[in-house]
Amino acid sequence: MVYTVGPDYAHAEARKSPALDGKVERDREGKEIRYPVILSNAEKLISRKVCLAFKQAVCGFDLLRANGKSFVCDVNGFSFVKNSNKYYDDCAKILGNMILRELAPTLHIPWSVPFQLDDPPIVPTTFGKMMELRCVVAVIRHGDRTPKQKMKVEVRHPKFFEIFEKYDGYKHGHVKLKRPKQLQEILDTARSLLAEIQQHEADPEIEEKQGKLEQLKGVLEMYGHFSGINRKVQMKYQPKGRPRGSSSDDVDKPAEPSLVLILKWGGELTPAGRIQAEELGRIFRCMYPGGQGRHLAGEYAGAQGLGLLRLHSTFRHDLKIYASDEGRVQMTAAAFAKGLLALEGELTPILVQMVKSANTNGLLDNDCDSSKYQNMCKARLHELMQLDRDFTPEDREKINPCNSSSIADALDFVKNPVKCCKHVHELIKSLMEIVQVKKEDAKTKDAILYHGETWELMGRRWGKIEKDFYTKNKIFDISKIPDIYDCIKYDLQHNAHSLQFEHAEELYTYAKYLADIVIPQEYGLTAQEKLTIGQGICTPLLKKIRADLQRNIEELGEETVNRLNPRYSHGVSSPGRHVRTRLYFTSESHVHSLITVLRHGGLLDIKRDEQWRRAMEYVSMVSELNYMSQVVVMLYEDPTKDPCSEERFHVELHFSPGVNCCVQKNLPPGPGFRPHSRNESAASKNASSDTSATATPDDSKGQCSARIEEEEERIEEEKPEIVETPSATELSPETSPDKTYYRQYGKSSDPIPIGSSHTVSGHEAMHLAQRLNEELAQQSSRSYGMNRAISPEPEARSKSYDHKSPQKGKGETRVNQLCCFPG
Repeated sequence: MVYTVGPDYAHAEARKSPALDGKVERDREGKEIRYPVILSNAEKLISRKVCLAFKQAVCGFDLLRANGKSFVCDVNGFSFVKNSNKYYDDCAKILGNMILRELAPTLHIPWSVPFQLDDPPIVPTTFGKMMELRCVVAVIRHGDRTPKQKMKVEVRHPKFFEIFEKYDGYKHGHVKLKRPKQLQEILDTARSLLAEIQQHEADPEIEEKQGKLEQLKGVLEMYGHFSGINRKVQMKYQPKGRPRGSSSDDVDKPAEPSLVLILKWGGELTPAGRIQAEELGRIFRCMYPGGQGRHLAGEYAGAQGLGLLRLHSTFRHDLKIYASDEGRVQMTAAAFAKGLLALEGELTPILVQMVKSANTNGLLDNDCDSSKYQNMCKARLHELMQLDRDFTPEDREKINPCNSSSIADALDFVKNPVKCCKHVHELIKSLMEIVQVKKEDAKTKDAILYHGETWELMGRRWGKIEKDFYTKNKIFDISKIPDIYDCIKYDLQHNAHSLQFEHAEELYTYAKYLADIVIPQEYGLTAQEKLTIGQGICTPLLKKIRADLQRNIEELGEETVNRLNPRYSHGVSSPGRHVRTRLYFTSESHVHSLITVLRHGGLLDIKRDEQWRRAMEYVSMVSELNYMSQVVVMLYEDPTKDPCSEERFHVELHFSPGVNCCVQKNLPPGPGFRPHSRNESAASKNASSDTSATATPDDSKGQCSARIEEEEERIEEEKPEIVETPSATELSPETSPDKTYYRQYGKSSDPIPIGSSHTVSGHEAMHLAQRLNEELAQQSSRSYGMNRAISPEPEARSKSYDHKSPQKGKGETRVNQLCCFPG
C-alpha cells in the first residue's frame, strides 16, 4: 500500500494477501500488521504519476510487485496511513506548506520547517562552507553482543558420519550446519547417545565424551527454538584422526578416521546492542539536510531530524544497506534502519525488506594470503609476549614499531607480560570460585543472568577460558586474551549486580591493557604488515566505496536509468539531484583494516599536513574499536564552482571508536563534528566546570538530557561524533556523568537564517549557496569577535592535497580532513 501526500512524497507499507501469503497477522486491537517497505526510484515515479493523473494530493493505491516489476492494481483515492506518527507529522507540514504557498505566495515560511521536498540538500561542511551533500558512505561495526563461545569434540560414532555424508561432507571435507532441521538432527543424536550412557549401553569412548555431549545438548536446547543466527555446528573430516596438539585435552588416538565437531554459539546482539544501533540510526539523520538542529527536549533527530525522512520518502534519496552474514551484524543493520527511517514493528521484517547480504558479491570476503600473513604476525607477537621480564626498549620497538600511543600506554602498564598474565589467571580462578558458590547457594542458584544465561553456563564459559589460557606446556596462550577481555567486559556491564565479584574491575583493567597490545598487533606489527593484511581483508569493500563516490561524479551505471524521467519532472526542482547513501555493517576486522589503510596508505602527508597529523594523533590514542565503531565518508559538491575546478567536490572522513564501557571513563577528546564546536566547547569549559555540556551564547534554554533505559543494562554510550551539529557544544569525556543510563546533550544555537522572503526552490540552488556562504562568513566573523575573549583562535587549516596534485582534472576531489573524536 502506497500513500502519497503531494506528487513528491510517498509512504509505503507491505500487506499480506490471504490468497497468496496465507494468514493475515493482526495486533491486539485486531488491526492488520503491516511492514515497512523501501520504494525503488521507479516506484516513487509511479506514485508521482498516480497523484498527478488523479489530481489528488492525498491518495492511496495498491502496488503489486511481481517478477522484478511493479504494477498498480487499485487506486483507493483519499486515504491516510494508520498509526504512524512520522507520517502524521510529514503530512501536516507538507499540506500546511502547500496551503500557505497557494493562499499567500509572498508569505515568508519560517526556518522551523527545516527541509522542503524540492530544496537542494545543502548542509554546512566541517570547514564552515555550505555545500550540497551528494553521498554518505559509512562502515559500521555491530552493536553489543554476548561473548562468542566455541566447543570442540572429536567423534567417531556412525550417527555423526551419517549426518556428515547426508550433507555432502566428503565432497568438501567439511560441512556447516545452521538450518533448524540440521541442528535438530545433531540434537537428536546427542540425546540418543546420552540415553545410551544412562542405560550403560554406550561405548567407553562415548562415555568419555559425556560432558561435551551434555554441553552440546544444553546449548542446542537454549531458547526453545533453533536459529542459524544464534548457533551453528561444523564438522571437519580427519582421515587419520585429530592431529596432536589441536586441543587442550588431547590424548593419543588410533589412526582411524574421525570427525571434529565444532559447536559455535553466542555472539548474539543483546537488547542493549539493539538500542545502541537504533539510537545511532536516529542520530545519523542529523547529517542530512534538515538535521542540523536539536529537538527542544534534548533529543537528537527530533523535529529537526525529519529532513532525512522526507528526503527518503521522495525519489531524491538512494539508500542501500549491506550486512555480512553474521546474525549480530544483520540485526544491527535492521535496528539501525529502524532508527534511521523511523520504522515500526519487529526487526525481522525490516531485515528481510531492507538489508542486503554483502557476501553475495564478495564485499566482505577475506584474502587467503592475508590470513597467512596474519598468522605469521600472531606467532611473532606470541613469542614477544612470553618474556618473563620487564619490557626493554628493544622489546618495545619490536612490539610497537609504529609508536602507537595507546599501545605504548599499555606496555607501560603491563611491564612484564608473563607476570601480568599470571595475575589475570589468578583473578579468573577467583571469579570461578564465586560462580561456583553462586551456583550451589540455594538463594542464588536459580537466578537468571543477563540474556537468559545460567550460573552453569557462565561457569563453563570461564572454565574453558581458564583451561585454554594456561596450557599444559606451562605457557600462556595470548590468543585467548581477546576472549578474556570480551567476557569480563560483558559480565561487568550486564552481570555485575548478580556476580558481585570485588576484583571485577581489576580483571577488566588488566585484560583491557593486554588486549590493547594483542588485538591491534594481530593485524600486523610494522606499518607494511598492517597495510598488507588490511588490504587483503578490505580491498573489495574499498573498491565498492570508491565506486560509490565516483558514481556521483561520473553519473554512470545502471542506477541512473531509475532516476526521474525528465519528461515527468515539470514543476520538480533539480530532478537529477539526489543523495546516495551506502551503509556497510560488518565485524571488527574490517573496521580495523579500513582504519589501517587510511592511516598507512599514503592518503596524505603527515609531515606537511597539520590537520591530518592531528587526526592521526587522535587515532593513535584510540585503544579500541568498540561496538558501533564507524568510519563515515561524506561527499559534497559546490554548484557555484566550475565543473573542472578542484574545489567543485569536497570529501570528509569522520571516525568514531564507538560506545563507551561503563568502566572506561577517560577517553581522548576529539575535535568535534563541526569546526566551531571546538570553540564553543572551550567556552563551555571556561564558563562551567561541573557540567558536561553547557549552553551556547545563543542558548537561553540551558541543558537538556535524553535517557535510554534497558533492564539490567549497564552500558553508557558515549556521544558519537556524527551527531555533533554545527552549533552544538562538545561533550567532554573528563566531565561525563557517572550514571550509566544518562547522556547529556547541549541545545544547539539558532540556525543560520536564509534571508529569503519565500521558501527556497531547487532551481535556486546556486544562488542559495552563494548567499549562505556570504552570510555564514559574516556570522563567523561576528561570533569570532564575541568569543575571542574566552575561545582560543583555531589553528589554520592546511590544504590537504594540494601539495600532491597541484593540477586536477574534471571530477577529481580533495580529501579535506579526518574528523575524529570520542564516539
